[in-house]
Amino acid sequence: MSLFDILKKNTTKKNEPLNLSWLGVDMHNHLIPGIDDGSKSLDESVELIRLLHELGLRKLIMTPHVMSEFYRNTPEMIQNGLVQVRLAVADAGIDIELEAAAEYYMDEIFFEKIEKKEPLLTFGGNKVLVETGFLSKPQILIETFFRMEMAGYQPVFAHPERYLYLHQDTELLDSLAERNISFQLNLLSLTGYYSKPIKKFAEKLIDRGLIKLVGTDCHNIRYIEALERLPREKYYHKLLELNLMNPAL
Repeated sequence: MSLFDILKKNTTKKNEPLNLSWLGVDMHNHLIPGIDDGSKSLDESVELIRLLHELGLRKLIMTPHVMSEFYRNTPEMIQNGLVQVRLAVADAGIDIELEAAAEYYMDEIFFEKIEKKEPLLTFGGNKVLVETGFLSKPQILIETFFRMEMAGYQPVFAHPERYLYLHQDTELLDSLAERNISFQLNLLSLTGYYSKPIKKFAEKLIDRGLIKLVGTDCHNIRYIEALERLPREKYYHKLLELNLMNPAL
């Protein structure tokens, strides 16, 4: 390969437009308006959904936060929001499938929901998206995952690359990898959007073959603008080679 061919190849990659049709389904975003830190209005939600559809996505599973301290969303509130968004998107002529689940924050209240057999919002059958704080490992981390599995749920660990407590704890990472837990990567992590250490850890998770699902975690227009950088990233192209669950959702 000549120097000209190498330069041409590198220029093509830098200018490659983002196309998410290979993914098909985004299973982590915050586009039900006004109930968490995501979209603020129905108009904003419709515009963000239109842009994601133009990137090639055919289905969005919206996952509002459920956090006892901040976002006390109930299944009824989330389902009502889904109905409103579906009507607005249909009125806008956007041909995209919309569903809703939730992103549950792992705390004692969530643990009690499982213990009391309260119904959780699922996607893809029995999958439940759950997150933790970013700095410290919850004392109930392993026990919560165990109880979820015993209750018949498939735990999906939201953006594990963002949990700093996991970066240096190889033993914990190995323990989680051995369980029936699906790791979900945020696409923006591969761009350095959150930080360089998070980007490096995201790459490590891909190299270990631990990523089973990916999501945009879209909250607002800045997320979509930042997504445009993805095709420039080496590990984005490695991601394309993974056997992800998203297309089958």
